Amino acid sequence: MTGREARAAIRERSWTGPTERLAPDYVQANLAVVPRAFAADLADLCARNPVPCPLVEAPLAPGAFVPRCAPDADLRTDLGRYRVWRDGALVAQPADVRELWDADLVAFLIGCSFTFDHALARAGLTPRHYALERNVPMYRTRVPLAPAGALRGPMVVSMRPYRAAEIERVRAVTRPFRVAHGEPVAWGDPGALGIADLTRPDYGDPPLLEPDDVPVFWGCGVTPQSVIVASRLPFAITHEPGHMFVTDLVHEDLRLPVEVG
Repeated sequence: MTGREARAAIRERSWTGPTERLAPDYVQANLAVVPRAFAADLADLCARNPVPCPLVEAPLAPGAFVPRCAPDADLRTDLGRYRVWRDGALVAQPADVRELWDADLVAFLIGCSFTFDHALARAGLTPRHYALERNVPMYRTRVPLAPAGALRGPMVVSMRPYRAAEIERVRAVTRPFRVAHGEPVAWGDPGALGIADLTRPDYGDPPLLEPDDVPVFWGCGVTPQSVIVASRLPFAITHEPGHMFVTDLVHEDLRLPVEVG
């Protein structure tokens, strides 16, 4: 399935589930939409926090809903499940946001870890949630972002368990995909990030853990949702975690060379 075919299936509601297994060769992106008055602050926040908030595409023009990375798409309909926020509170989870979109809104597309999940699978390091066809577990941390203007909040991370002997390979495979969060930000003790219970993620599905697992954590594109809450934005639209925007880019488009010494 191509990115275009995936978006059509979502728009037509023939696909309503999480998107990681949909169009597996194509880059997916997180969505954050804010009023124009906050767009410069969100752009600065992404620039100051590039690990959890790497931009796949620079902010669209106010009111625009057709991105360059998918020129036949419509960001108002093609994600399947959205979240609507008012004064930092989640107030609705519609399947379509056309009625809420206006000329004052600015959309951001932020990198997604699904890109390196596919790279890990090709390297024989298949993430457990991917193998089980579950949504990746995601957690709010106590790690503060570098603030920008009116925006502040904690980083969100996604977690994949691995054996200790696999971690260096995992780091090497994911490192080149810096526009999709790159290599892990931490591994080992979840308490060091302020995560009290791995079995109770803030987003996604609970992980299935084995006795020799080491939890490995990556920056996560759901981070802007924690910013919306902490900053009490008057209005915002985001994707439902796990229900992403499927672009026309392929994963290798995001691979960056790793500089050596």
